[in-house]
Amino acid sequence: MSGTGTVVARPRPVRPGRAPTVAQLLQAGDRPLVSFELFPAKDAEQHRQLWTTIRELESLGPDFVSVTYGASGSTRDRTVSATQQIAEQTTLRPMAHLTAASQSREQLRHVVGAYASVGINHVMAIRGDMPGGPTVPWEPHPEGLQNATELVALVAGLGDFCIGVGAFPDLHPQTRDADLDARILVAKQRAGASFAITQLFFTAERYFDLVARVRALGSDLPIIPGIMPVTRISQIERFADLSGAPLPPFVTDRLREVGHDPALVRAAGVDLATTLSEELLAGGAPGLHFITMNRSPATREIYARLQPSLNRT
Repeated sequence: MSGTGTVVARPRPVRPGRAPTVAQLLQAGDRPLVSFELFPAKDAEQHRQLWTTIRELESLGPDFVSVTYGASGSTRDRTVSATQQIAEQTTLRPMAHLTAASQSREQLRHVVGAYASVGINHVMAIRGDMPGGPTVPWEPHPEGLQNATELVALVAGLGDFCIGVGAFPDLHPQTRDADLDARILVAKQRAGASFAITQLFFTAERYFDLVARVRALGSDLPIIPGIMPVTRISQIERFADLSGAPLPPFVTDRLREVGHDPALVRAAGVDLATTLSEELLAGGAPGLHFITMNRSPATREIYARLQPSLNRT
């Protein structure tokens, strides 16, 4: 979409299996990647909303879309189904999430096999949160895995998968140790990960600090920033629940200043996300991963504003 409101479609990838992997696209490095995160629908209304969003975002030709996986595998079947439908019914490259929380090794192997059986070769391997959110202490399943590094190794041992992992610019909410976060990210790469996608954040310096720490350890792992615009005041507390870290004051002050008008809140959220995205791309981020919450208007508006940066060679 251009500034005049015309959609400018990025080249559409061909179906999985024939297209280069995300790792190969990142290695080529000829342009920033764009991707979108979705979550599986739990009822008919959400299903309609999800597919409206998928079709709207498909027209932009993203490099991949990911489908999240609920705490304790709570959306496992719906995640597998939604990812399969995207693979079979769209031109999009799907990436399936997988979390280790509250699941046995055998259950995890079964899910990976289900993905492979429908031709899905991209997996986002995340330790996951316990029910209750990211600040609840981690308890491994008695027949499961201890951490995300073990999950990466499990997936890598089951086939030729392109594996993504999570990263934390604002520090992991349980360890609160920036150096440890970097070492763990490098360990995940050694276990078989090809790239990382960050948890949502709002300060570009935090992202660049994370990248610098990882590079100082000798790792070239591509780290894609995760972007999520705040478009409603009610999301402020929800974002803290999702990331384990409060929003910075410059974000909350800006939003609350216009909190009396939902349209102005939305506009401020889009402005903040656009500015952050521009700073990240200018600093060399290899792409942007937009967390859409299954709604496309704000994401498409940000995408339109970013055209000059996204189309650079």
